[in-house]
Amino acid sequence: MYVIAVYDVGKKRVAKMLKLCRRYLNWIQNSVFEGEITEAKLLELKYEALQIMDEEDDSLIIFKTRQEKWLDKEIVGKERQNLDTFL
Repeated sequence: MYVIAVYDVGKKRVAKMLKLCRRYLNWIQNSVFEGEITEAKLLELKYEALQIMDEEDDSLIIFKTRQEKWLDKEIVGKERQNLDTFL
C-alpha cells in the first residue's frame, strides 16, 4: 500500500520520530513522509511511534491508498525531496 504519514510531536521527540519515519518511508518535507509499505511494516512503524509519542499531546496521521497512481499530487513551489534521483 502507499501511505502519507504526518506527525506532530513535542520538540524533545522530533528527532526520534524523524529517524523512525525515515527507516520506513521517504522524507518529503519537515514532518511529512510518503512511500510504499507493507501492512506488517506499517504496524511496526505505528508500534514504534507509540513508544516515542506522548499520546496526550502528540499525533501521527496516516493516509492510505492502494497504489500511488490513485493519488493526485501537486507540488506548488519548490519540491523539497526529489524521489526520482536514485543512484
